[in-house]
Amino acid sequence: MNACNFWELLRSKYSELTRSGRRVADYLTQHAEEAQYLSISSLAVACGVAEATIFRFCRSLGFDGYNEMKIALAQANAIPTAAGANKLEPGTDTATLCTHASAVALEAINGTRTVLDPAAIDAAATLLQRARQVFCFGQGGSQILANDIWARFATVSTKFRTAGDSHMQTLSASLMVPEDVVLFISYSGSTRDMMETLRIAKGNGAKVILLTHYADAPGTALADVVLLCGAKESPLDSGSIAAKIAVLFVAEVLVLRFTLDNQELAAIARERTSKALAPKLL
Repeated sequence: MNACNFWELLRSKYSELTRSGRRVADYLTQHAEEAQYLSISSLAVACGVAEATIFRFCRSLGFDGYNEMKIALAQANAIPTAAGANKLEPGTDTATLCTHASAVALEAINGTRTVLDPAAIDAAATLLQRARQVFCFGQGGSQILANDIWARFATVSTKFRTAGDSHMQTLSASLMVPEDVVLFISYSGSTRDMMETLRIAKGNGAKVILLTHYADAPGTALADVVLLCGAKESPLDSGSIAAKIAVLFVAEVLVLRFTLDNQELAAIARERTSKALAPKLL
């Protein structure tokens, strides 16, 4: 299907939709820009329908599922405004690019600061303090972030762990005990591998901290603590730097809380790790 004809497709299928399907179509038409950033749960709430209705709506338009429909919507949104004043053109000078990138980064941080709950940070830090082991997990680009977060915590404690892929994460989860904690990074909070790993970890009594963008993501149902990042990521810009900045901002707040609550031990650990690394520098 040519994604650019999403609106034409919607118009041609409108008369065939159910009453609830038309409600979804009307909402997408009236809120096209913001709808592309919504999870299926959020869209269902906004339209006043069940998630199953959203899925049936997508199938009635010929899409395999919600994500495929959302990508087509984002592509259709981009086409009319491609030459708009707020869009970057190939000839844009680098100084303007710097200003644009700075604004995007600040928006990601400010948006995250708005939705991040200090009480959730406190609860997560408490779980980390009491844990026997903490496993920092993610998948794809989120695994890179999980490794960064693990490396940051590794300067103050040896109880932080990571694992390279979903298979190793599943193996680690299968051996967890109630004293263990999983810190899982997932912008969408709705990947199959993540859900499998978290179900196994929870089945063994481990605690789960989920860092995600969507408060209603499926993964939140398995989390003891949910930490929200506020950066909006278009379906056409998956893995954006802005989303990564937002995730790392949340992680930095969590690291600060953890180290300040363990100030003496953290200071000793950082002195030792700094000395160990010093000879490796030129």
